Amino acid sequence: MLASQELIAAFNQQIGNEMGASLLYVSIASYFDGEALPQLARFFYRQSEEEREHAMKFVKFVLDVEGAVAIPALPATQNDFADAEGAVQTALDSEKAVTDQIMELVEQAKEENNHFAHRFLDWFVDEQLEEVATMSSLLQVLRRAGTGGLLHVEDYLARTGGGPLDASGGGGGE
Repeated sequence: MLASQELIAAFNQQIGNEMGASLLYVSIASYFDGEALPQLARFFYRQSEEEREHAMKFVKFVLDVEGAVAIPALPATQNDFADAEGAVQTALDSEKAVTDQIMELVEQAKEENNHFAHRFLDWFVDEQLEEVATMSSLLQVLRRAGTGGLLHVEDYLARTGGGPLDASGGGGGE
């Protein structure tokens, strides 16, 4: 085996964390769909798919290092949001939590001197910086638009292609 049982267990937990984030984004997307805000819904449905892809990267890594995949039970996700700002704040809080989880995995990989895991996690460190910046920017845009200006946010996302937002609030690439 190319990774310790402890590291494999931590990676399996992260599979669950990523799947939980995916479900949260489906819930947020559904909220926006129910509010007839299709661009915001599309944005979060895509975020959900991305989180599932992240989980699958962990699955593949665990298998590649000859570990056994053991997906943990997932807690129920949040389904109610007071408003659009609350929904996006929840997404930002989730990304910050996932960032903390990734950083803990990096530390564990360093402590175990597991270069395979450390190099694998480098991609996630970069990704989390992008994810937190994207959600922070979206939250700024929503706050600037105000509750009555959500259609401006919809227009903004339609014009920028609804892709990741850079730290300045403009459209960015993936």
